[in-house]
Amino acid sequence: MPKVLFLPGASGQASFWQSAASRAGLEGVFFSWPGLGAEPPQPGIAGIDDLSALVEREMTEPVSIVAQSMGGLVAIKLALSKPELVERLVLAVTSGGIPVASLGGADWRSDYFATFPNAATWIGDPVPDLSSRLTAIEAPTLLLWGDADPISPVAVGQRLLALLPNARLRIFPGADHDLARTHADSVAAEIREHLTGEWVSSAM
Repeated sequence: MPKVLFLPGASGQASFWQSAASRAGLEGVFFSWPGLGAEPPQPGIAGIDDLSALVEREMTEPVSIVAQSMGGLVAIKLALSKPELVERLVLAVTSGGIPVASLGGADWRSDYFATFPNAATWIGDPVPDLSSRLTAIEAPTLLLWGDADPISPVAVGQRLLALLPNARLRIFPGADHDLARTHADSVAAEIREHLTGEWVSSAM
């Protein structure tokens, strides 16, 4: 199985995916995002493209990428720029480079900066619309969504499902933006099946 890269959202925490990964019996590289959340800044990291370059340095061979929220934008950008190195994608409650506000997504920035006042301000910059390019991503993609997420509502997942040519959408009733933690057992089983073809019955 290819190496698995786990990308957090704007909280920046490497620990974000560890519970679900452990339940799924998966090892991999767990990224943190310098300057985001409570993570200390790092010279040379000043935007999404720099985060993408940080991840790309681990892509010395084909990989699978599991990403949450803002991390999903990084994953999408890598799948577009290095398609030969991205075998499979798991995208949880992400914008995926499509206009979220037009699909009912709430503005998360004021709450985020209230929680993380020292976070890099560039995280609040507008996200480019990559909608027209998503049809080029051929990697099998699992979309994980909660139907109680105000930041990235189900309509966003449905739009990604329509644009990505090899995707499937799994919706978790009652789940919010942190579904990878609150629904870790179910999320783990879905991820393992998608990446390995094996279902973790003990996680359900």
